[in-house]
Amino acid sequence: MAEENQAQEKQFSIQKIYTKDISFESPASPQIFTEKWEPAVEFNLATNAASIENAMFEVSLTVTVTVKTADAVAYLVEATQAGIFSLAGFTDAEMGPMVGSFCPNILFPYVREVISDLVAKGGFPQLLLAPVNFDALYAQHLQQAQQAASSPTLN
Repeated sequence: MAEENQAQEKQFSIQKIYTKDISFESPASPQIFTEKWEPAVEFNLATNAASIENAMFEVSLTVTVTVKTADAVAYLVEATQAGIFSLAGFTDAEMGPMVGSFCPNILFPYVREVISDLVAKGGFPQLLLAPVNFDALYAQHLQQAQQAASSPTLN
């Protein structure tokens, strides 16, 4: 019986991809449109994964972009793209990279399009987000977690 479970075929499928949350703010408009456009871009992203039921997981990717020109915030855009993924037959060691890297890689093109569209509809020049290496980010996350676990705590 245990051998049958180990021999279970790995199955991955996308059940649904959707925009879970979206926000666009342009606090300095309309004055910001009369100023010279010299943007400074701050980019942040976060991922989250939650088990739904029976090998179904919701993975979400949140991207936040703040663009300033001079000392004013030209715009702030945030979008959370999520997906429901079916993951069966993967070991515990394989699940981390699947939900921490593989699934966010699938979601990123969708959230990049959402953000680009919002920025353009806000009246600003198109914002094209560069590709993200989720494999490297996941490896960095694991390394930080290991360092945190191995560092002594003071009581």
